[in-house]
Amino acid sequence: MASAEAVPKLKNFFIYNPTLGPREGEEHKKVLYYMPEETDIDHKVRHVGLCEAMVQFTDTFSPGKPCEVVHTLKTRQFFLSPEPDYWIIMTILLPCKKNTTKDGKTVFEYKEEDIQDTIYQSVLELAYQMFRLFHGPFTYIRKHHDVEGLHHTMGHFFSKYLPQIRWGQIDLLDVFNGLSFLPLDKNVFLRVQSFINLLESSFSRIKHTVFMFTDQLVWSGLEQEDMRVLYKYLTTSLFPVCFKGEIVAAPSASNPDWLIVNMSGATKSSSPNTTRSSSSGASSPAGTSSHQGYFLNGPKNIQDPNTAIKMPRIFVNTTPSGQGGGEEMEELNLLVYHALGATVCFMIDGSGSPSYEFCKRLDTFVGPHLSSLAKMITDYLQSRRPAVSDTQHRYIYFNHMNLAQKSSVHSRKAPFVTISQDLMRLLADINSDFQKSNEDGETVIKTMTDCWVVGRRSDQREFFVVLNQKSANLIEISEEVKRLSASNFNNIFFLD
Repeated sequence: MASAEAVPKLKNFFIYNPTLGPREGEEHKKVLYYMPEETDIDHKVRHVGLCEAMVQFTDTFSPGKPCEVVHTLKTRQFFLSPEPDYWIIMTILLPCKKNTTKDGKTVFEYKEEDIQDTIYQSVLELAYQMFRLFHGPFTYIRKHHDVEGLHHTMGHFFSKYLPQIRWGQIDLLDVFNGLSFLPLDKNVFLRVQSFINLLESSFSRIKHTVFMFTDQLVWSGLEQEDMRVLYKYLTTSLFPVCFKGEIVAAPSASNPDWLIVNMSGATKSSSPNTTRSSSSGASSPAGTSSHQGYFLNGPKNIQDPNTAIKMPRIFVNTTPSGQGGGEEMEELNLLVYHALGATVCFMIDGSGSPSYEFCKRLDTFVGPHLSSLAKMITDYLQSRRPAVSDTQHRYIYFNHMNLAQKSSVHSRKAPFVTISQDLMRLLADINSDFQKSNEDGETVIKTMTDCWVVGRRSDQREFFVVLNQKSANLIEISEEVKRLSASNFNNIFFLD
């Protein structure tokens, strides 16, 4: 007899720096953060020492290739060294099935195939990237706030971030961590670009701008790696909290929606369905004296000069892609503004928090323009002929060059997928094989349930298709994938 199958669980998560406690009796100084926090210090020290030994052992036999994962019967342990001398370790308990034998004995069957290394390694990397977005690199914090400040900052962030991860819902999209782009025609896109140019020339404190419509990216002035982390925060944390009545991306398993309230300092503004009027009386591009824009964070009430102004500070990389010399981090204030489905993120210089007068001027300027742009984009999208949904197939697409991703497997309204977990794990396995070979190719599999699964890698693009065509043969499946590629990605070149 077998009990219900459990989901993966976090056993521990800790960060250490081996250079902080080099002498005997000072080993506890190496431990910068450890979860569960109530673990006694001797256990923490022993665990860190064991991980140090594994790292050194691996380096002895594979110099330049650090330890990444350790498999045991009951756990999977992941290693990440995001900065020199800093190690982040995450241990996951394998899901298990409790069986009772005929003679009444209880045995546990651990499901190691349910934990895929590439997926959970990506979750670990995202945890660090999210920390760095809001607090900066470890070395930066230690330089400006000493080791105690680093202890405090790590504890504040990870003690809230980690418990909210939905470990049973992590999948292939957490590996890609890509961006969903909104394609617009050239006239509409040029209007957006013109608005951003006018905005940045009118407000010199705005260093970077991001423009989104619903949960899709239209324009970004950030480097790709910073944008993908900010996009994750916006679509899985800020938007679900602020737009409870609107269609936005579903919260991700690896980045829950608590972040907006507990970590970033952002505060929910007025209801997205409330019409906001510009008190300045300035005429809008649409010819009216009102607009429907409002701040998602920053000032709680833009009509009140004494209103509280709270917004998170973020750290972005200012080193252009492809240039050496290491990263140069820039500290900025993140202010987010919304109108009728359109959202603009202002990265404002970190010399000081924006004043009420600055926010008021920004609201007066941006509100009418953004309301007009949002209506224009809405009209354009409504004029396009909607694609007919095909229930016979599901697909996932990712482009490694521009981080574009597209999926019909994931619902934009709920945190679940439209195919089985077994099929999702199969897609992740194919992706893992592609990463190991780093060559273009195609994999075609027919499952025990008579589903066809196709994975294709071509010119740094990956395309995965699940086809529910039991009676089809290999040639028919190949033709169907070509048809699907032509109908959904007609402007993208795939090698045959």
